[in-house]
Amino acid sequence: MDHYDNLKKGEKGAWISIAAYLSLSVIKLVIASIGGSEALRADGLNNTTDVIASVAVLIGLKISRKPPDEDHHYGHFRAETIASLIAAFIMITVGIQVIVDTVQSIMNSNYSEPTMLTGWTALIAAIIMLFVYRYNLNLSKKVKSSSLHAAAQDNKSDALVSLGAFVGITGAQFGLFWLDPLAGLMVGLIICKTAWSIFRESTHTLTDGFDEEQLDEIKLSIQQVQEVKEVKDVKGRIHGNQALLDVTIYVDPNLTVQESHDISDKIEILLDKKHDVPHAHIHVEPYH
Repeated sequence: MDHYDNLKKGEKGAWISIAAYLSLSVIKLVIASIGGSEALRADGLNNTTDVIASVAVLIGLKISRKPPDEDHHYGHFRAETIASLIAAFIMITVGIQVIVDTVQSIMNSNYSEPTMLTGWTALIAAIIMLFVYRYNLNLSKKVKSSSLHAAAQDNKSDALVSLGAFVGITGAQFGLFWLDPLAGLMVGLIICKTAWSIFRESTHTLTDGFDEEQLDEIKLSIQQVQEVKEVKDVKGRIHGNQALLDVTIYVDPNLTVQESHDISDKIEILLDKKHDVPHAHIHVEPYH
């Protein structure tokens, strides 16, 4: 039940992101239109995609909370990872569009002097998103949510994007008008980079990828169990916000079934307490 409770707590972070992005996107797009800033406009468009991405994360978290049913015997935890993947696709689509628009603006020398109101808007937005980032990062670690962690990284990139927009707009005040569209271009590149990071992590999880170093640490811990003669194999995969392991060990062939079962229980408790792995399948084989 702890995993389901954690997913419910994680929804709070998604709602905070949605509220922040919705407010900031409207404010940025309106002020960018009034103040004539390409960088702030790109930043505002970025936030509109973030609203959609955050909604995808929220839906993923809600679906992940559904208990196992007839055709989902392991539950619905991977819906959270799929939500992260959808968020990545949305982000990269808008990132490419921002890059194309700003490159066209630079090639056509379509420069304008944005008002400093747009700069202060970008700076305040950056500060707000830094607070949202810290909140969601801490919450994602607490509830062990991969999609909320991805959302937190997106929050951080948005704060950096807004800071970049502020620098570009400030430079334009000193006659460096090309800095504003250049900042817009950097915004697009940062969006694409963040989307790629989220995409890579999500696909790694969905294709049953697992950290090799963590597997080595787990194998070493199991080898320390006195009754284990040898660890034959350890395989792992991520299922939503939790790790699943398949472990094969060698034990004394003269042990009873009960004694072998007790060793399996001992390893399961070890994995849960030391490595935060609540689900492991332990296969026992005779040692020769």
